[in-house]
Amino acid sequence: MAKAPPDGYTILIPSSGIIVNPSLYAKLPYDTIRDFAAVTLAAASPHVLTVNPTVPAKTVQELISVVKANPGKYSYASPGTGTTGQLAGELFRLSLNLDITHVPFNGAAPAITSTVAGHTPMMFSALPGAAPNIKEGQLRALAVTSGKRDPSFPNVPTLAEAGVPDQESEFIQAVLVPNGTPKEIIDKLYREISRVVLLPEIKDRLAAIGYTPVGNTPEEFSAQLKRDIARWAKIIREAGIKQIQ
Repeated sequence: MAKAPPDGYTILIPSSGIIVNPSLYAKLPYDTIRDFAAVTLAAASPHVLTVNPTVPAKTVQELISVVKANPGKYSYASPGTGTTGQLAGELFRLSLNLDITHVPFNGAAPAITSTVAGHTPMMFSALPGAAPNIKEGQLRALAVTSGKRDPSFPNVPTLAEAGVPDQESEFIQAVLVPNGTPKEIIDKLYREISRVVLLPEIKDRLAAIGYTPVGNTPEEFSAQLKRDIARWAKIIREAGIKQIQ
């Protein structure tokens, strides 16, 4: 993608790896900021903190109390090392100085399966993957990591509302093109994509799987990319997550 002709006919739709990989990998064959031009953030989903229903905590504060009373005995699942699910969990752990162990899985599905079965008592994952299990009562959602409550789960508080501020993180569905793509092409793509994701039927379909349409401008999304890359680099350093060679 980074080497594709900048003519608007090759479009990249990455998830959150695009903002994590610069700090997670020692060497990359691309530079997110140098090689790509931002078009828009099409949609985003918060991460969700869930627990197995057998965990004796129905709120975030109750979970914090249980974990602190049992140092080293609790673990949390994530979709894998370096995923934004792990980073959300590490931000939570570092902020509260909790003694919990990260258990990485090879994707969201096995992490969810483990937490539903009770092998891992808690999990941080993107909301869309966990949404069906939450609705079926197989997982208990304690909080989302967005700045406001997710419309599809209005009874689930944000972490800030639950008493743990500065925990915002999200799983993104972005749109990028090769750097050098003419501005008129970028602007046309932005206008059409932002129009489509805000159509009522598309908004409803996105909400059903835990996504919220965004459709911000190329300039806004470019600035967001730079902020998020720097922010997650700091968390990766503080959490001691080793770079992948």
